[in-house]
Amino acid sequence: MTPVVRMYWAIALIFMPLSLLRLVLTIEFNLSPTALSEAPLQLTIFLILLAWTGVGAYALMFSASNLRRNYPVLANMRYMLEYIRPEIHQYFIANNVEEKPFSRERRNLVYRRAKGANDTLPFGTEQEILSEGYRSLAHLIKAVEVADEHVRITVGGPDCKQPYSASRLNISAMSFGALSAKAIEALNLGATKGDFAHNTGEGSISEHHLAHGGDIIWQLGTGYFGCRNADGSFNDAAFAERASLGVVKMIEIKISQGAKPSHGGVLPGAKVTEEIAAIRLVEAGKDVLSPPTHPEFDSPVGLLQFVARLRKLSEGKPIGFKLCLGRKTEFLAIVKAMLESNILPDFITVDGAEGGTGAAPVEFSNRLGMPCLEATYYVNQALIGAGLRQHIKLIAAGQTATGFDLLEKIIVGADAVNAARAMMMALGCVQSKSCNTNHYPTGIATQNPSRARAVDVFEKSDRVRNFHHATVHAFLELCGAMGFDNPGKLTPADLYSRCEGGTKNFDQIYCRLDERQLLSDTIPDSYRMDWLRASADCF
Repeated sequence: MTPVVRMYWAIALIFMPLSLLRLVLTIEFNLSPTALSEAPLQLTIFLILLAWTGVGAYALMFSASNLRRNYPVLANMRYMLEYIRPEIHQYFIANNVEEKPFSRERRNLVYRRAKGANDTLPFGTEQEILSEGYRSLAHLIKAVEVADEHVRITVGGPDCKQPYSASRLNISAMSFGALSAKAIEALNLGATKGDFAHNTGEGSISEHHLAHGGDIIWQLGTGYFGCRNADGSFNDAAFAERASLGVVKMIEIKISQGAKPSHGGVLPGAKVTEEIAAIRLVEAGKDVLSPPTHPEFDSPVGLLQFVARLRKLSEGKPIGFKLCLGRKTEFLAIVKAMLESNILPDFITVDGAEGGTGAAPVEFSNRLGMPCLEATYYVNQALIGAGLRQHIKLIAAGQTATGFDLLEKIIVGADAVNAARAMMMALGCVQSKSCNTNHYPTGIATQNPSRARAVDVFEKSDRVRNFHHATVHAFLELCGAMGFDNPGKLTPADLYSRCEGGTKNFDQIYCRLDERQLLSDTIPDSYRMDWLRASADCF
């Protein structure tokens, strides 16, 4: 028996009987008014010692934890402190710029802008502006204003019959089921008030997405929720019915996502309520599988044929796909398929490996996929090199919380940007990192009604609108400070990254392509082998 355990039992076996004896004498014999008044205190001490003994005895004999067996009470105190460690670190230890994935400075900026409060920074930057990898911009002495006609973009290629005028910043994919009904409604109402789009996530269109008339981007994942047959295959009629809704402005095929590329998922039957079953067209109470790949196609040409199929079924609405960039040959294979089939998506969403709101295996989240900036740059250059860029809009998704986050993605090639976690923060998210537990403290990422009631739809929708407006305004001010009256004129040469010996712009760090250069004999070495290996017939 260790010294700590011996000490533990000494306290329990000596002081507990003494406490009990004094309590009994006090009550039974009523020794004195003073003693009688002390009876509640004696009872409290006795109960504490009793609990001390009970917890310790159970831990010593039955606990699966090594620490609890050797240190029955101290170990429980350790685990209690470990349980609240994230909150202690977040609120009392971490400085303004060190937290991940969003620093306190960035979170506070979102909160202030969502509330319409003062969002200026006093006393200078806390960023390490001389550190390697620090990104910055070059300004002009005389700033300009961005023209109103360039604040929005039009999504729709040559075969699109119902192009959509989209904001530069929109709500990224978050499903009902992952988010509470009230959170979905608040986001959608915010989109209505701010005139921007709301991506449904792969959980399909729910009544909560439709409650307030916000513009919808309907995402189709591998499970084809909302437009599937019983065997999981695609249902044309079900898709056409929902795609015909006036609020559905674009349809996005999800090939992969940054948090867990090439990984399917299972929604446990316990979470498949009657409501979710009706929305997803699945059976209530049974596990629902999202396979890692699409059942309807298995090649780049097949993907584009599926794009054409959805475009026809939706009567010409913009159709695109979303992917996290992995092997470059696979994306170049899609580009080759575009050239060979002459079928083009109206947009491509590039999801960064920075992850997102969804829960994911640690190894997938930490080690797979390309970061958003690099991936967006590469996709943009590949489309330029194939002579297709002018027909396809690019949307980038990955840790967007500020006007600079929006700007740098557009600089490297995006036309618009999607944000998820920042929109959650505008709703009141505190980065508790409990999205996957159903115990989300602010009622956003949970299906627990008692927690979800904390979300005031109308108040939080104002915050979502305010955040969107202030972030886009900051983005436009940065554009003007750099001398651009049209964000479309920004190029990767306008974004700088500090490295050893000074700073370099993104065209100096990475390899740019000229128009249609991939179709010539002068393909740069960094693209050549991948381009030659790529085939339109297989990924």
